[in-house]
Amino acid sequence: MTKKQQHPLTRLWIYARGQRRGIIIASLYSILNKIFDLAPPMLIGAAVDVIVQQQDSLIAHFGIKDTGHQLLALAALTVLIWVFESSFQYLYQVAWRNLAQTLQHELRIDAYDHVQQLELAYFEDRSTGGLMAILNDDINQLERFFNGGVNDIWQVITTVLVIGGIFFYTAPGVAWMAMLPMPIIIWGSIRFQRTLAPKYAKVRQRVGILNAQLSNNLSGIATIKSYTAEAHELASLTVESNHYRQANRDAITLSSAFVPLIRMVIMSGFIAILIFGGQLALSGQLAVGTYSILIFITQRLLWPLTRLGDTLDLYQRAMASTDRVLDLLDTQQTIPSGDTLLEVDTVEGAIQLKDVCFEYQSAKDQAVIRGLSLNIKAGQSVGIVGSTGAGKSTLVKLLLRFYDVQSGAIELDGRDLRALEKQSLRRAIGFVSQDVFLFHGTVRENIAYGTFDASDNQIIEAAKNAEAHDFIMQLPQGYETIVGERGQKLSGGQRQRISIARAVLKDPPVLILDEATSSVDNETEALIQRSLEHIAVGRTTIIIAHRLSTVRNTDQIFVLERGQLVEQGTHDELVASPGIYAGLWGVQTGKKVEK
Repeated sequence: MTKKQQHPLTRLWIYARGQRRGIIIASLYSILNKIFDLAPPMLIGAAVDVIVQQQDSLIAHFGIKDTGHQLLALAALTVLIWVFESSFQYLYQVAWRNLAQTLQHELRIDAYDHVQQLELAYFEDRSTGGLMAILNDDINQLERFFNGGVNDIWQVITTVLVIGGIFFYTAPGVAWMAMLPMPIIIWGSIRFQRTLAPKYAKVRQRVGILNAQLSNNLSGIATIKSYTAEAHELASLTVESNHYRQANRDAITLSSAFVPLIRMVIMSGFIAILIFGGQLALSGQLAVGTYSILIFITQRLLWPLTRLGDTLDLYQRAMASTDRVLDLLDTQQTIPSGDTLLEVDTVEGAIQLKDVCFEYQSAKDQAVIRGLSLNIKAGQSVGIVGSTGAGKSTLVKLLLRFYDVQSGAIELDGRDLRALEKQSLRRAIGFVSQDVFLFHGTVRENIAYGTFDASDNQIIEAAKNAEAHDFIMQLPQGYETIVGERGQKLSGGQRQRISIARAVLKDPPVLILDEATSSVDNETEALIQRSLEHIAVGRTTIIIAHRLSTVRNTDQIFVLERGQLVEQGTHDELVASPGIYAGLWGVQTGKKVEK
């Protein structure tokens, strides 16, 4: 049986092995609390027995003949029972709530950590909102279950066993009447659970879709506003919200029917004890005190079962969430890490591609890289150019091992990337993307991201090398200025230079710039090019660009077309010979009009 075929409760028990002792202790507190909670009906029956039987009462058999002393003994026993019941209630509430918080914390941290280790393709195939629904909503649903649902289940089980035992001990002749509804209730609960499970699975699926759309819309709010698409997006969100509401309605309609049906079944058991037990008491076959106990205890046995509907509702929501969270944790990495640990200080930066082929799984038989071979010497600055779809950005993903080649090999200093430990490989590479991502925080924090122990002097020096220091000092709080979510308070060129400063501070032996000047003006491009002249010294620098002016001064330029190397050489060599690069250069400089 695979993990996904196991019952979600079994999967959760396996996962929570570190908290099993706490779960057992909390369960014990719940059981003891319910045992003492069930004692008052016994005390009421004993009190009635004292009044009716007096010196012949049950308590008198323990040597207390005086009725006044018997009542005092009952009062003392009542105090003791209530103290124990209250104490265990406090203990189980503290235990279950702490367990809920601990498991919630561990699940969220483990799930987030696992998600971080998954390959880039996993995220490209899924929405951020859907993942947020699992990491937040589903885990919170489990917290709610442990806060109250588990205790309710234990107390119902304890109630049935304890009261059932009392019935068969005190009045076996009528015990079956009270117990008769139990098999019907249990059978109905199981059938109810099986019917309700897929409905709550659908609810969790719908909330994931809804969160995905909300996350997507909030991220693209500027686009929505610029295209005055607010009404369209509101209508679209309304549709998804209605799907979620309908999925909940389907589950609510079924779960709400459970309690009224159970009440009818419970009523039959209560009436049976009331009538037949009363007749036995009137005929003298059953003591009045015992009859009183049966009346009270029947209610204590059966009425709590009406909460099974709410408990099962919470249980099914939690199990649907458990499956989603644990399915995420069971997701396997498809790009394994190598065993060879790479020491960054020893990396020279020579990169060689040997007959590399690659295609995305979502686009079978459409190779992005075809038999690509090229050689980048250590310390060289190279440019990689080509039209859209030539495979330039895919090449970056392969170098960072966001994906693995399907055939051929990529080597760093003569070692296959697949043999290297992934994190040590990525520590040796600085990456500046065209889609710059800045975290909500200060300029200082964003530059130091990844080099968290950097000193102020090192941060400032990196900013100067990236031509960023001057504009940073003009910001309201300088390096302490909050950049906003995704750096929205800064211009595109400012974000780009902070990103370059971050890569410079990392001081990697290999630096990759993917379209670093694609979204900046000419003045900013000139600043970035000037900074690159300083940054490239002593390291292998790979510049991927549409703007050929960005790679003009590199040592070597590789021209890609449909995933293949079609030209290579210096800028002057490529411009001098008729070909793709010369044509692109003519178009971009205005010397040739593209036909």
